[in-house]
Amino acid sequence: MISVVLPILDESPCLEQLYRELCAVAEAGDYELQMIFVDDGSTDDTWQVVEQLAGRDSRVLGIRFRRNFGKAAALSAGFDAATGDVIVTMDADLQDDPAEIPQLLAKLDEGFDVVNGWKRERHDPWDKVWPSRIFNFLVRRLTGVHLHDHNCGLKCFRREVINEVRLYGELHRFVPVLAAARGFRVGEIVVRHRPRIFGRSKYGWSRIPKGLLDLLTVRFVTRFGQRPQHWLGTGALASLLLGILGMGYLAIAWCVSRLPGNEAIHLHETAALYYSLVLLLIGSQLLALGFVAELISALLSRDCDAYSITQHTSPEKTSDAENLPQQPVKSDRP
Repeated sequence: MISVVLPILDESPCLEQLYRELCAVAEAGDYELQMIFVDDGSTDDTWQVVEQLAGRDSRVLGIRFRRNFGKAAALSAGFDAATGDVIVTMDADLQDDPAEIPQLLAKLDEGFDVVNGWKRERHDPWDKVWPSRIFNFLVRRLTGVHLHDHNCGLKCFRREVINEVRLYGELHRFVPVLAAARGFRVGEIVVRHRPRIFGRSKYGWSRIPKGLLDLLTVRFVTRFGQRPQHWLGTGALASLLLGILGMGYLAIAWCVSRLPGNEAIHLHETAALYYSLVLLLIGSQLLALGFVAELISALLSRDCDAYSITQHTSPEKTSDAENLPQQPVKSDRP
């Protein structure tokens, strides 16, 4: 079964056509398709349309939030409700083409665990295209996951990926990065991007600083999520070392200035004293913060494995040793 998760927000004009296109894909490929519409706090008649679709087709499942919780929450709810071995995510504004689903599945069959769409030709205004390109460049450089379009909503996952990657905040666009950090194979294909017909984009310029902050979070979590002290402690030791060297230099300089014939110096009048004190304080705080982060990481690691297993060896039914005739055991006792 293939589960298609569709976060929706005020998309009532698009849903009927999107449903028909998904049905056409299922019939053409002879797929067992599950369609999960997650209403993320719509204010129009989106939910009524979802109820109508679910009433006439058992393959349609609707989930309605009490208010807008964000796309990551909508995807998480859809993932929890999905029953398919393969999960596809796509936007419901008709810019993502459901006809690309067979190509995503074909790429998945090549041995990949995650397949990301790449909107090479985008039908969006320049003020959305160029910030997206800059953002994708930064993601590639900082994470090492070389995808052209991390923002593309059209993605395909194996069930194992969803079982191990948990979403929160606005990290939905970083699922391939989080999956790659767990050792899953990530690939991409070029997908068709259609012009917008209904509605308007839900994202504006405010998305850029949020995306950059999320990128820093993902960078830290994927590199130092299980060992935060390695990152915080490195900065702490460097700051403490500079502070100690500065204070040592000032102590020696003060002692030398007290020798006969030398001009006495007043430490409280030197800027180096305050710089050294600040470095010592920063180093101490970073070191303490690192210990707190390690304690939190140790507590969370009890419920979450720090590794990902791809395969087990199956034990042989019988071994050659078991097939050998048993020899009598000699005893020294009478």
